[in-house]
Amino acid sequence: MRPVNESRSARLADIAAQADVSEATVSRVLNARPGVSDATRQAVLTAIDVLGYDRPTRLKPKSALLVGLVMPELVNPIFPAFAQVIETALAAEGFTPVLCTQTPGGVHEDDYVQMLLDRGVSGIIFLSGQHADATSDPARYQALRERGLPIVLVNGWLAGVDAPFVSNDDVASMDLAVSHLVQLGHTEIGLALGPERYTPVVRKLQGFRAAMRDHLGADPAHLERLVTHTVFSLEGGAAAAGRLIGRGATAVICGSDLMALGAIRQARSMGLAVPRDVSVVGYDDSTMMGFTDPPLTTIRQSVEAMGDAAVRALLDEIGGEAPPSAEYVFRPELVVRGSTGAVPHRA
Repeated sequence: MRPVNESRSARLADIAAQADVSEATVSRVLNARPGVSDATRQAVLTAIDVLGYDRPTRLKPKSALLVGLVMPELVNPIFPAFAQVIETALAAEGFTPVLCTQTPGGVHEDDYVQMLLDRGVSGIIFLSGQHADATSDPARYQALRERGLPIVLVNGWLAGVDAPFVSNDDVASMDLAVSHLVQLGHTEIGLALGPERYTPVVRKLQGFRAAMRDHLGADPAHLERLVTHTVFSLEGGAAAAGRLIGRGATAVICGSDLMALGAIRQARSMGLAVPRDVSVVGYDDSTMMGFTDPPLTTIRQSVEAMGDAAVRALLDEIGGEAPPSAEYVFRPELVVRGSTGAVPHRA
């Protein structure tokens, strides 16, 4: 679809001719001005549709004011947090979000997208979807762009996709976490991450290696012992922490808050106290992390700013003002609470 404001004078003339009205009447309809009968207004709107132009947002039928929001399951509280911010921002602009959540063995992202297309959505926001998997085929997103559908992709990067990306700075996140632990005297710092194929995981690993080198002079061979990959869950965090503590880590940085809670549980099952014997750092600062036992030190994503930016980029393109196809990276924040402390003195 082509926006009506593209070569405006020519478009007005085309629409006026198709609807058999004056250009002034077309302009009044497009700008929602009074003085136009319902029949004439409908004739102008029909002409816009027939000519293949995209109606201005305020003139779209209600069904066209839907926006898809595709994200993983809602067990991890960071995803409902993003959903709330994005849905609130969309609703404030008159759009109705259609939430699509994926579960293992459930509906695939591609099936959700087809359902959204069938419902005539105006655009789709993808959060931590297939675009976060570096092995994923970008063709699914390229096809959406080729049909003119506005999309925005959050927390992930996939080369070859002509769309705005909104991401947390994973490299800076690791520097914040490592720097904090080094200041507390830790040198044996472990990193628990999810599967290696995900771009945020790759970036966290890059940031961790750089931070450990810059702050401690750690060599690559030594760092390999301090990194383990598992899954983003309580159980995954527990398994990773068990391995890392067994290798001598006095502190563990986790790829999510859920993993960090699993790491704390695992440390306790080994007879260790947090933070007296081992320190744990989470990632996200999702809901209630300030009320866990102990309150979790974590890296806070800028959920509100990132969600608002994703919505703004999408609505700008829906309105005919496409933002640059680039990645917008947001600075994280270290939130220090009770799960990190001074390195233990061991005999």
